[in-house]
Parts: sequence; C-alpha cells; structure tokens
Amino acid sequence: MATHHDHSAAGTDDAVMTELLDLDGEVLHAYLSEVTAWGRQLAGDPEPRHLLDVGSGTGTGTFALLERFEKADVTALDMSAPYLHHLRNKAHERGVAHRVHTVQADLDAAWPDLGPVDLVWAASSLHHMADPVRTLTDVRTALRPGGLLVAVELDSFPRFLPDDLGIGRPGLEARCHAALAEEHNARLPHLGADWGSLLTRAGFAVETERVFAVDLTPPLPVSTGRYAQLSLRRVRTGLEGRLSADDLAALDALLDDERPDGLLRRGDLHVRTTRTAWAARHP
Repeated sequence: MATHHDHSAAGTDDAVMTELLDLDGEVLHAYLSEVTAWGRQLAGDPEPRHLLDVGSGTGTGTFALLERFEKADVTALDMSAPYLHHLRNKAHERGVAHRVHTVQADLDAAWPDLGPVDLVWAASSLHHMADPVRTLTDVRTALRPGGLLVAVELDSFPRFLPDDLGIGRPGLEARCHAALAEEHNARLPHLGADWGSLLTRAGFAVETERVFAVDLTPPLPVSTGRYAQLSLRRVRTGLEGRLSADDLAALDALLDDERPDGLLRRGDLHVRTTRTAWAARHP
C-alpha cells in the first residue's frame, strides 16, 4: 500500500523509498487494521478469495489484507520491479508467499489479464494516475459483478512536530505543508479529487464514504523518529525557494542525524493525518 508517497519523486532512491513505505505500514499499523476491518465487514460473506492491491508499493496493504482476509490470496500490482521484489522477499519471510502473486504493470497503460477479482484495494495510488476515470473503469472491469472496491486517499501528508519545537520557528511544519501543497497542485492534479464522483463516472455504485483519523501521541515506538525523518526529508526536496532561509535551516537541523534535538532523538513527536475511504460496487 503506497499510503502517502509519490513513487516518482525526483531525488528519492529505491532503497530510501522502500524503507519509508515499510515504516508507513509499521507506524500506521493500527489504522491499517481499522480500515481493513471496515472493508471486511462491507465485503460480507462468503469471504472474498481473490484480492487485488492496486499500486501495492512494498506491500503495506497486501500484508494487511492477508491478515484480515485469512482465506484469500492477493495479487500485488505495481509498476516498480524493486518494490515488487522486496514485497516477494517479505512474503517469503512471513511464510505467506503461497498467497501472494505479483504483477508489474503501468496503471496508465493497458491492464494485464488478472482474471475475476472479488475485492480491489487501492490506497493512495489513484491520485498518481494520468486519467483516474479510465483506470477506475479498468478496475471495475477486473472486478466480478457485485465485487467491492475500497479506495483510500490521503487528505494530507502526516504531521509530526509539536507546536512548540523549541528551535525558534513556531508554525514551521504548517508552512512546509502549505508550500508543498502549491507544488503538488502542479505535479499531482488529482490529489484531493472528488473520488465519489469519479467512481460514479467509472460505472461504480458508491455505497459509503468514511474518514479515518490518525492521531498517535507520545510515547511512540523508536521507528517513528526515522519515519518522520524520511517523510520530512522527502518534503524538503520540494521546498527550495518556497520557504525562507531560516525555515529551511531549521528543517535541516531537525533532519540532522547527530543533533540532540533532531527528529531521531525527539520524544515529543506525534503522527497526525486523515484518510478518506470509499466503498463502491461493480453493479
């Protein structure tokens, strides 16, 4: 599950992105459990047996689905060969390789023949598509009649910093997000789209919409610091020229591995974000 990341971001190598996606699943595990439980309830009985994870990344959604749907197999679909290789290795380590099938495909190109699918999971992947309605139409075609799509999109990237950082730059993270939103408006025009309307245009019957709020407070696992560091480091690449020199210097100090007040050593980090999910059927 690619929960909040642009896979094509310039300057981000596969190893760093792989670590970040894995940390996404680790830190947001409780949220993933909640949203997959919601999807399982909506899916009803009999339990879906063939699931499709669209834009699977390194498998955050794939493994959450395997835990929730104990009788199901999952096809993980992504355009990145390194991500899929990492996903397969994780499946072997967890003893579930026999339940995972990977397919490398560009979602903006012709779809592969996946056979009838009972449930499609698309988490933070649809906003990357050049033509979401066309992609969603392909998703509907892959679903069996009556099959369920669970589409999850981010309302904003996670926020980690307390209001009072103690570094003389109150409001730093809010300014980072505002500047990032300007950059995303040009590069990711479908981020924040009206997905209920787009699903309807693609031929789905939208059943329900739900907002999932994530609000993790200290004390948090040690991995949260690394998650925050990698997330804000990616944000930093798009902020040159968009923030003041003082703000950029403060952000660089937070990202520094060695500083005692850097992200890796702070005990006051939070993880706050929201996700909106839509459940829709193939009529």
